[in-house]
Amino acid sequence: MRTLEHIFNIHTEQDFLNVALETFRYQYENVDIYKSFVDYLKIDPNQVDELTKIPFLPIEMFKNHQILDKNVTADLFFQSSGTTQMNLSKHYIADESIYQESIYKSFEQFIGKPEDFIFLGLLPSYLERQNSSLIYMVDYLMKKSAKPENGYFLYNHSDLFELLNTLKDKKVILFGVSFALLDFLDYCHSERNEESLTFLDNLIVIETGGMKGRKEEMTKDELLKILQDGFKTDKIYSEYSMTELLSQAYSLGDNEYQCPNWMRIMVRNAEDPFSYEKTGRTGAVNIIDLANIHSCSFIATQDLGKILENEKFQILGRIDHSDIRGCSLLVS
Repeated sequence: MRTLEHIFNIHTEQDFLNVALETFRYQYENVDIYKSFVDYLKIDPNQVDELTKIPFLPIEMFKNHQILDKNVTADLFFQSSGTTQMNLSKHYIADESIYQESIYKSFEQFIGKPEDFIFLGLLPSYLERQNSSLIYMVDYLMKKSAKPENGYFLYNHSDLFELLNTLKDKKVILFGVSFALLDFLDYCHSERNEESLTFLDNLIVIETGGMKGRKEEMTKDELLKILQDGFKTDKIYSEYSMTELLSQAYSLGDNEYQCPNWMRIMVRNAEDPFSYEKTGRTGAVNIIDLANIHSCSFIATQDLGKILENEKFQILGRIDHSDIRGCSLLVS
């Protein structure tokens, strides 16, 4: 198996294909659940020579099985959000350094060096539970930033408001779950004069999805428009990931996501998992995450999406028959 140096130094499509095929063969031999899945499909791994021939493991498998390389052990796991009645997914992590490098390099590729920013988190639903991959990600960015102003907020909107006003001349990133950002804007505009919203010029807002039934249903574009108007900006960033991944895609304000070099989105036909949709056509989302080397790098999600002409992608909601996940994005 290649070293991390190869995974995080992919520059061409041929590089990606080579590492993806090597990763597939390694995981077929060393991740028992994935091997059983491939064998059940009667697929000869020696015949897999392109991305469209790789079998993608249904994401539901993370709910009932430990998807883990048999050569490693894992003391850490991330768990999906949901109610206590739901069977939650668990993603076992054998090497935290891989996740950390993926977090850093992806953020750096799309936004900048974490050391240049102050990070604030308005993530109440995630802070209130354990084993959140999102909280781990923001924690790590805060650690690399090492700014004394870094911190989290639950429902103490007045404290966040006051802090932001003291940071108005600095570069600040606010990670926020969707419903909490809307609640914060309600506070800002109901309790304060418009003139007092002076902290907005240098603020980058990154919404992470997740309404969790806390607000009236709306499309993703409607959500972004409300956030743009409330924060007085034409760019609300978004982050797309999930418990079962070790990589993040980012949208830089246009509801069009970009993958880091070691991650790819493929859109399958919702009725035929080995048939792929053309650019611009909606289907079910498959994700290749080559950072996920000790688990499964090839995951068939229950998200709907489409690939765009500019090699970016959009997430358009959830397949109707799938259960609701706390970190799912709004229908668009």
